[in-house]
Amino acid sequence: MAATLTAPDAVQDQPRQKRQRRRSGRARKTTGDWVILAVAALIGLLIAVPFLLILANSFKSPTDYAQGGPLSLPSALYLDGITAFWERVDFPRKLWNSFFISGTVAVLAVGISMFNAFALGIGRVRGRTWLVLLILLANMLPQEVLLYPLYFMFRQVGLYDSVWAVIIIFTVIQSAFGTYLLASVYGTFPKELLEAASLDGASRWQILWRVIFPISRPTLSVLLIFFFIWTWNEFLIPLTFLVGNDNQTVPVAITVLQGDRLMDVTTTSASALLGLLPTLIFFLIFQRTLTRGITAGAVK
Repeated sequence: MAATLTAPDAVQDQPRQKRQRRRSGRARKTTGDWVILAVAALIGLLIAVPFLLILANSFKSPTDYAQGGPLSLPSALYLDGITAFWERVDFPRKLWNSFFISGTVAVLAVGISMFNAFALGIGRVRGRTWLVLLILLANMLPQEVLLYPLYFMFRQVGLYDSVWAVIIIFTVIQSAFGTYLLASVYGTFPKELLEAASLDGASRWQILWRVIFPISRPTLSVLLIFFFIWTWNEFLIPLTFLVGNDNQTVPVAITVLQGDRLMDVTTTSASALLGLLPTLIFFLIFQRTLTRGITAGAVK
């Protein structure tokens, strides 16, 4: 009997052959692929080296640091540096201040950006181009230029040395960038989809929440994550407007303590580690959301 495939068997075998060819194609890597992989691994290592140094020196005693230097591993787990910094700055309170300010700014800035972009990108208000350029100009101004007028204004209204002063400032700054970005995104929405919603009797409010918001949710999630991290890492404006110890954020507390009291290198490393861990944990938790949002924005 001839070892030939019948027509149904041949048809069933075609998908299997295609899968095998795809697997073999994926398995083969060119020289360029290996070069790109090696460069990516090297860049990742260079990025990780400072964090590894901070991690090693945070659990190292001053004696170990004096004997082995910053590149040596700790001979024993030393927690006095972390404990000293935790108690000196009242770290739980500073952590709550940073979380409250960053979270409030992120939520408010995303909401304001969405409303502004809906008016500029879909509402097509008059002077839309000039308004977008004005908003972009606000993003280009350095923070040093804003310090004195903002200081004078918040002094007059009684919000100086209040977390709400920093929240208002960063909400405006972050929403300016969010408005510029979302206005460009909303300007590309298909008019047919919006006209169909209007013909079905949807109001502007319903179009925003039932059509625009679900479609742009990945982009809004990316903005929320970036606004949180950017606000958390801000230093100059919180240093200027939060002079009271009870209102300071984590970056300000680290710098103020270093200038106020002499700390050894291990305690300084511990303070840097405690200041870095919250944003790192936040990024790892929402990393999948960030990846999905960027991918959704890149593929129509």
